[in-house]
Amino acid sequence: MSFAPEPPYRHGGAERTAVLLVNLGTPDAPTPAALRRYLAQFLWDPRVVEIPRPLWWLILNGVILRTRPAKSAAKYASIWTEQGSPLLVWTRRQAECLQAELSARGHPVLVRGAMRYGKPSIAAALDALQAEGATRVLVLPLYPQYAAATTASTIDAVAAWAMRSRRPPELRFVNRYHDDPGYIAALAASVHEHWARQPRGEKLVMSFHGVPARSLALGDPYHCECHKTARLLAEALGLAREDYVVTFQSRLGRARWLEPYTEPTVKALAEQGVKRIDAICPGFAADNLETLEEIAMEAREAFLGAGGEQFQFIACLNDRPDWIAAMADLSLRHLQGWPGFGAPVVAPAERAAQRERALAMGAVD
Repeated sequence: MSFAPEPPYRHGGAERTAVLLVNLGTPDAPTPAALRRYLAQFLWDPRVVEIPRPLWWLILNGVILRTRPAKSAAKYASIWTEQGSPLLVWTRRQAECLQAELSARGHPVLVRGAMRYGKPSIAAALDALQAEGATRVLVLPLYPQYAAATTASTIDAVAAWAMRSRRPPELRFVNRYHDDPGYIAALAASVHEHWARQPRGEKLVMSFHGVPARSLALGDPYHCECHKTARLLAEALGLAREDYVVTFQSRLGRARWLEPYTEPTVKALAEQGVKRIDAICPGFAADNLETLEEIAMEAREAFLGAGGEQFQFIACLNDRPDWIAAMADLSLRHLQGWPGFGAPVVAPAERAAQRERALAMGAVD
């Protein structure tokens, strides 16, 4: 087995620490050809589709990659920006903001973004970090709730790169942050700000990305962690159980996935006489096809078509300052013990201010 060449070793050179933000992925362009390349990589991952490889190869190459790229390209075209894919734009922005936040706190950490599928790849990002002198890397997948299809797949990709590396850096992973106080507080603040601008809906729909239902029986904690996030967010907002509903979107294939499904649920709400709903996607750290097209467009159309009157989508956290600060807190907790990183120190005044903000949102008693 041969190993990839490494950047020249610098005796006595300063060792650097890095944070790698990883999101799911995006095609290079909203075209059928680009979508075919992207879907071929994404859907061939055995973490994503747990079907015997020979059978799945026939289905993927004989059916899906012949029909789905053109349909998906049209969907991507509806949300594409001048800067490119929203997911890539926001992930880059988050990396820039997190690096600036950590630097302002006295930690000159390198922060870069990568995509599990598509570009920039995890391998390319890790190569670049090594070239910049990174000898310690914290991998932070931008999936608040752990799922084998997302978080574990990221670990797989990092491990595959490390297996080919002659001198891999020290590695750490953040597996989940579904109940992180800063994350919950940022979500709650985003909802409060939305309600301050728009009339509040009768129901808050919390839509998470779906996974096959069998994953729950196989030991994947994703379903439970989604519900815990929803409960904590509801508590921070002061919502009663009847004020919100948890749903799952983006079903693939005919197998049963986690329920209830988002689009049938919003239709049912309209048919039951609910006129105004708000929708938020707490499982996505940045807006993307699943939020901007599937929820803000398709679910909205389904709700209004079934008799609803107002459907308001609450944007993902994206580059909100409170979310960037929460990511910095999360990163620093996981960086503890590496050179230059002790226990984070919070000044008494800031600690009091944090408690006041939490009390104002009902996050603590």
